[in-house]
Amino acid sequence: MKAEAWVFGITALFVAVVTPAYWFLSEDWTGTSALTMTALLFGMVTLYLGFHASKMDARPEDRKEGEIAEGAGELGFFPPYSWWPLWCALALGVIVYGTALAAWWLVFIGFTIGAVVSCGFIFEYYRGEHAH
Repeated sequence: MKAEAWVFGITALFVAVVTPAYWFLSEDWTGTSALTMTALLFGMVTLYLGFHASKMDARPEDRKEGEIAEGAGELGFFPPYSWWPLWCALALGVIVYGTALAAWWLVFIGFTIGAVVSCGFIFEYYRGEHAH
């Protein structure tokens, strides 16, 4: 994770250097605020990754003498296809559309559909073909 911390740290440093230059060239409060927050968020991620990199054992890709075979094995669970994100997006679309039209009955319907669809999305691996 040291490599990731370096990438985020260099990016935070770059954005921190660019922010005052942006302010002097444009005098735009919005962009300057966004760049400042970006630098702070990159710095926060850098601190997090650096802290955890110092506490954990080096991964094979972090060591110069690391071998490819050392990284073999299960990398994690990667879910197969799922239709639930589509239905979640449609429910959110109904909510946003109802809000834009000030049709609060449509917003209520969207939240109801969203609650059902969210439950389906959360519990999709507890039943059916891909149950654990």
